[in-house]
Amino acid sequence: MMAYSAAQIWAIILVLTLGTFALRYSFLGLIGRRRLPDWVLRHLRYTPVAVLPGLIAPLILFPAATDGQPDAARLLAAAVTLGIGYWTKNVLWAILGGAIVLFGLLPLTP
Repeated sequence: MMAYSAAQIWAIILVLTLGTFALRYSFLGLIGRRRLPDWVLRHLRYTPVAVLPGLIAPLILFPAATDGQPDAARLLAAAVTLGIGYWTKNVLWAILGGAIVLFGLLPLTP
């Protein structure tokens, strides 16, 4: 394993900070006040739908709490969350229902 000096660590942090700022500014700062074409707006509408499953699926299928083994409590909570979300079209009710199922079943699973 390579050991970094304090100056190298701060240089890495500075470069990553500038890169992150440049990425965000390029979208928000440069075109933030302009009207975007309808085809761009149509595609941007689906960004959360594409990103959220990518963030949540590993937490359900490979949870760190069970050493990467899927368990019934998380799978059932995910199914309930999807069902409530589809039925009610309300994100908060879906999250609340999934949380109730998850925290209700966790003490019952080994």
